[in-house]
Amino acid sequence: MTPSLGLLIIGDEILSGKRQDKHFARLRDILAERGLKLARVTYLGDDRTRLTAFLRDSFAGGDILFSCGGIGATPDDHTRQAVAAALGVPLMLHPEAEALITARTLEVGLPVTPGRLEMGEFPQGAAIIPNPVNRIPGFSIRRHHFVPGFPEMAWPMLEWVLDTHYRDLFHSQDEVERAMIVRGLAEATLTPLMLEIERDHAGVKVFSLPILNLAQPDDYKIELGVKGPAATVDAAFARLRAGTLALAGRIE
Repeated sequence: MTPSLGLLIIGDEILSGKRQDKHFARLRDILAERGLKLARVTYLGDDRTRLTAFLRDSFAGGDILFSCGGIGATPDDHTRQAVAAALGVPLMLHPEAEALITARTLEVGLPVTPGRLEMGEFPQGAAIIPNPVNRIPGFSIRRHHFVPGFPEMAWPMLEWVLDTHYRDLFHSQDEVERAMIVRGLAEATLTPLMLEIERDHAGVKVFSLPILNLAQPDDYKIELGVKGPAATVDAAFARLRAGTLALAGRIE
């Protein structure tokens, strides 16, 4: 079974509105370019207890998770510690990370201190994710991948993870979508038809998105469609269209 993909976005600044999240939209596009899609997105603040609980459940589930934020060494960064706690393993200074951080620190004319090297302390068993911007790496462990919150660093690092570890998943579940605008019918009227199509066409999902016009309450319409494997979508959509017409719906 193909694993589902999740995104975890960490930071009080996101939840408070001081910064707007850009990771969701960009990762959605990165995945789409490779024929993949997200199954879930989670936002959490800088709370080690909540992070640990979430990650413990995520590791137990066995799916793939991409996480942005909280891997630094300041007091509000808790991701590395939460991962270690969730897995029940210690944090250890990764030798490759130590070499990269040391080289970068000396390059910019700063002393190598224990505080700076903390950024290379990862859960035991982790592998590094290269950072093309400043070479301070992220890390991967058990199909969970942790990168900084900075978009300029996070996005190329996530692309590297996908292209290095998950090429076998690319375009394995390409989806096609067909949709139409329907007037004159309520969603409740369409629901039995939608359920029948999902029952009879394996892998197809039917969606219904009402479109309201508050200035003209009677101007009510629905975007109605199907999505799923290319081999089955056309037949499912043809049935959806015919069924909608049989119910006296008007199609735009």
